[in-house]
Amino acid sequence: MESLFAAVNAVLSFITPVSDFFWDFPKNFTWYQQIPILGNFSLAIIVLVGSGLYFTFRLGFIQVRYFKKGIRLLVHRRRSDSGISPLAAFFLSSAMRVGPGNIIGVTGAIAAGGPGALFWMWISAFFGMATAYTESVLAQLFKEKRGDEFVGGLPFYARKLLGDRAWIGVALSCVYILYAMFCLPAQGFNVVTSIGAMAEVATGTSIPVQSSFYYVVSILVVGLAALIAFGGIKRVTRATDAMVPVMAVVYVGTVLFLIVTNLHRVPYFFEAVFAGAFKPEAVFGGAFGVALVQGG
Repeated sequence: MESLFAAVNAVLSFITPVSDFFWDFPKNFTWYQQIPILGNFSLAIIVLVGSGLYFTFRLGFIQVRYFKKGIRLLVHRRRSDSGISPLAAFFLSSAMRVGPGNIIGVTGAIAAGGPGALFWMWISAFFGMATAYTESVLAQLFKEKRGDEFVGGLPFYARKLLGDRAWIGVALSCVYILYAMFCLPAQGFNVVTSIGAMAEVATGTSIPVQSSFYYVVSILVVGLAALIAFGGIKRVTRATDAMVPVMAVVYVGTVLFLIVTNLHRVPYFFEAVFAGAFKPEAVFGGAFGVALVQGG
């Protein structure tokens, strides 16, 4: 068992620095840091926010114009020819997007740039909706049927749009795998430590991170995720159909509880957010928060 733990630590000790490098690139270089304003933002932030701005204006603010229609289709449409309903697809997307990284992203943004950083996270989320819409539409247009299931995503539609070259799809698939590996330390740490925190509350004792409990929980989480993932898209959606509604109720319920119990502080909250939004540190803090949400 000790040798297994050592192997896992060895892999993570390699992946984590590489992940940090790519998420900070090219802020890692002094010459880039010296560029006014631009030098404070990583390439990942520029691409994420820039693509959101482009698609928002190119599509005529589609996230506003078609919001009601999207809700209507989400609720009323039945299963598609892929056997998955729009609501199930929404649950699957929510499971991928909502998690500890969202909470850590917000707290990290506030720590780095104050309450005003939240304003810029709201702005980036609004424009990011157009990017998410574009990716989803392209994935639907160029999805392919393999057996009794449909497959799609960036490797498939990029291959089609770039001359139907197979090597493009293979290259992007490899990038996806590397991206997942680079996100593994942050995402895995978030999930496992959340379970550890709940165990500490339940038992009233402190559990060291470097302990058998955390290693066993890590193995169980990875094993369960692999069991679901390798079962195909239908097994994944069945799992998210069961878990995401519970997660959403707990998530929203916790937020409402915090708001109600701190109702007298709500006016101060909005005042602090909008008053501090246009301070330089708020802009950089918001970008930091977006990076944490996307990478964590």
